[in-house]
Amino acid sequence: MKSLMDPCCERCFHTPASPCRDYIRCRTKGPLCHDDESCRAEIKARLEAIHIPPDSEKKQILICAGTGCTSSGSQKLVEAFTKELTKYSLQERVSVKITGCHGFCEQGPLVIVEPQKIFYTRVQPEDVPEIVEGHLVNGRVVERLLYVDPITGERALTYETVPFYAKQKRLVLHNCGHINPEDVADYVASGGYEALTKALFEMSCEQVIEEVKTSGLRGRGGAGFPTGLKWSFVRAAEGDVKYVVCNADEGDPGAFMDRSVLEGDPHAVLEGMIICGYAVGAQEGYIYVRAEYPLAIHRLKIAIAQAERYGLLGENILNSGFNFRIKIKAGAGAFVCGEETALLTSIEGNRGMPRPRPPFPAQKGLWGKPTVINNVETFANVPLIIKNGGSWYASMGTEKSKGTKIFALTGKVNNTGLVEVPMGITMREVIFGVGGGIREGKKFKAVQIGGPSGGCLPEEQLDLPIDYESLTSAGAIMGSGGLVVMDETTCMVDVARFFLNFTQAESCGKCTPCREGTKRMLEILNRICEGQGRMEDLDTLERLARVIKNTALCGLGQTCPNPILSTLQYFRHEYEAHIRDKRCPAHVCQALLAFSILEDKCTGCGACRVACPVGAISGERKQPHRIDTSRCIKCGSCLEKCKFGAVVKA
Repeated sequence: MKSLMDPCCERCFHTPASPCRDYIRCRTKGPLCHDDESCRAEIKARLEAIHIPPDSEKKQILICAGTGCTSSGSQKLVEAFTKELTKYSLQERVSVKITGCHGFCEQGPLVIVEPQKIFYTRVQPEDVPEIVEGHLVNGRVVERLLYVDPITGERALTYETVPFYAKQKRLVLHNCGHINPEDVADYVASGGYEALTKALFEMSCEQVIEEVKTSGLRGRGGAGFPTGLKWSFVRAAEGDVKYVVCNADEGDPGAFMDRSVLEGDPHAVLEGMIICGYAVGAQEGYIYVRAEYPLAIHRLKIAIAQAERYGLLGENILNSGFNFRIKIKAGAGAFVCGEETALLTSIEGNRGMPRPRPPFPAQKGLWGKPTVINNVETFANVPLIIKNGGSWYASMGTEKSKGTKIFALTGKVNNTGLVEVPMGITMREVIFGVGGGIREGKKFKAVQIGGPSGGCLPEEQLDLPIDYESLTSAGAIMGSGGLVVMDETTCMVDVARFFLNFTQAESCGKCTPCREGTKRMLEILNRICEGQGRMEDLDTLERLARVIKNTALCGLGQTCPNPILSTLQYFRHEYEAHIRDKRCPAHVCQALLAFSILEDKCTGCGACRVACPVGAISGERKQPHRIDTSRCIKCGSCLEKCKFGAVVKA
């Protein structure tokens, strides 16, 4: 069996006078047939024809074009670099290439100069002339644009020496930030579609499923169901029509894992879906993606068109006899559609509402047919597993949680962004190793993992390994991968209220426990935050939470009490302070705050008086001012405007 890097056939069986309908010109031998059966033995070599190996002597300017950097103006950098390179006649020796998200969104726009791997942060168009003249022309690295470690103060020359990257294990994200997501040639050059050719020409459908089972891959969308087992159910299900569905309805606040993979490496997701379709016997797939992800949808459309153009998707893929097509379905932004049965209902053209289970989608899914549903990250893992083997993948992680996991690391942490770490790593290693610790030297209080349906874990759980079983036993869930870090200024009661407010608003209302129960719990939390709570409210909250978990129809309702239960378990003293002492320990809940002015620090500048929207502050110029507490609405404008520390809240 030829490898992808072997040259293709000696000559095309079609002549120039009678060309085949669709061919790709091979850089070594000429055209290679797309539809001639006689070229079947050489079909895998076509992938080499898609790309031209990069010139090792040629420098590359890699510019992050993910959503974060794009919103910071990275597209202007493409124009600026192109203009400057032309000015110095460097366009033949230096290429400019857009990439997907590098992950370190906080430091964007990001620019990498290859092959030296020089890593520039927060680059603006006015910095481009200095980079081109100083670095590319005269060989001097622009030090002021290098990343500076907030703890050590040291500058990192290459991205590999930045702690944020150095302590990760980027498997699914290995292409993000390094290839052009809008060019299939870049994906093929990095080994793309080798797993598909291996599956189609060297493995049976059953062997593909067994390899996925061997890997131990579990669904990365939340529940962690074994992927290979799910595929085997669909494979064994009766019926000629089956479907593969990619769940890209990423609705968690602060989560951007799936979006970044779709924007940075869309072909990896397509390849995983095609392999899945081959394994289970499906010929059609859907990607259900949020309409709020326009860049992801744009790049998916480009990737699908390119894959179809080169015979990697569509009819008779690579002359293997296997047909598979993929369609995009843009969701309307309902959080409940992240639940698999609600998602299927939405694809069918109905309002996205969950269905009772059983029957499960593997037996009766889309339009009543057996259906595989996995999320973006799960499918992106599949090509790696098929290419390198299930045992290779299973060698990483823990006994029951294999491989790596992508997290959106956000909140009160120095290094925010997209991180990929091996399963089994501790919270402490992620937050203080990859994340660089808490901002402004403040004290760590909690980390919320698993999105709105996750749990809040305290400092004593920092050494908890990140795997499905450990998180569940601690009162949290893996979820899709949201990781929100909180410091001492965070009120845990307010956090529970924030997430419950989100899930209550997103409830579809189909089942009574979720529709009514979340509303009652939210009313209680509002009372507590306003200083009107009663001690018996805590028992009521706990009882309601247990009932909803046990009786709600779908996963949204069953998991939405987690933030309340976990904060009651680990931060009950904060609830009690709100109720007994009418005090918010974190000074967050406005109804429990009182603003005052320290006479010995007040200079009478009048800034606070001017800022007050209700005229609650009075006093003569250059004389200590006063706050009328009966009129104060506790907005905090006076605190923000005071430059002398005279305004305090308690």
